[in-house]
Amino acid sequence: MRAAGLIATMGGIGHLRPAPGTWASAATVALGAFAFQSGASLLVPLAFIAATAAGFAVVPRYLAARTGPDRSEDPSEVVIDEVAGQLLALCFTFVPLWWRGVDDLLAAWPAWLVPFLLFRLFDIRKPWLVGRADRRGDVAGVMLDDLWAGLFAGLGAVALAAIYHGARMAWAG
Repeated sequence: MRAAGLIATMGGIGHLRPAPGTWASAATVALGAFAFQSGASLLVPLAFIAATAAGFAVVPRYLAARTGPDRSEDPSEVVIDEVAGQLLALCFTFVPLWWRGVDDLLAAWPAWLVPFLLFRLFDIRKPWLVGRADRRGDVAGVMLDDLWAGLFAGLGAVALAAIYHGARMAWAG
């Protein structure tokens, strides 16, 4: 249980209060930005795959080992789902920046801020498929709601970037 707990809570970050999901998302963005700045941009999609696989593997064991009156289906300290979702959202901006040869993430600062803000918005508000996955009330729902939120945040970040760059080109032209 100890290893499952460390993974499920992202090394204990899930125990931070208030808003453990936000803490985990912020830590994930910081680690992703560090990887990008270190020249290891492709670690972000690899970390997404690893976090997703780890989440689906350890969350059932973590939940099965919980006892006591606060035995919810999606306890707030479980944040590996937020890590996976946030990493997915970051892939939508980090991979294209890497592809285009951008090596300074600070020069493209909205590229990490927008996916973070959109992911937190979708994760908290739980629209459409995010909410449907969350209402499943099972282990898969714990992971799936954040994966949907990450997908929508990534797509939203791409759409906002397209609008911004399109408007910028129109103003410059």
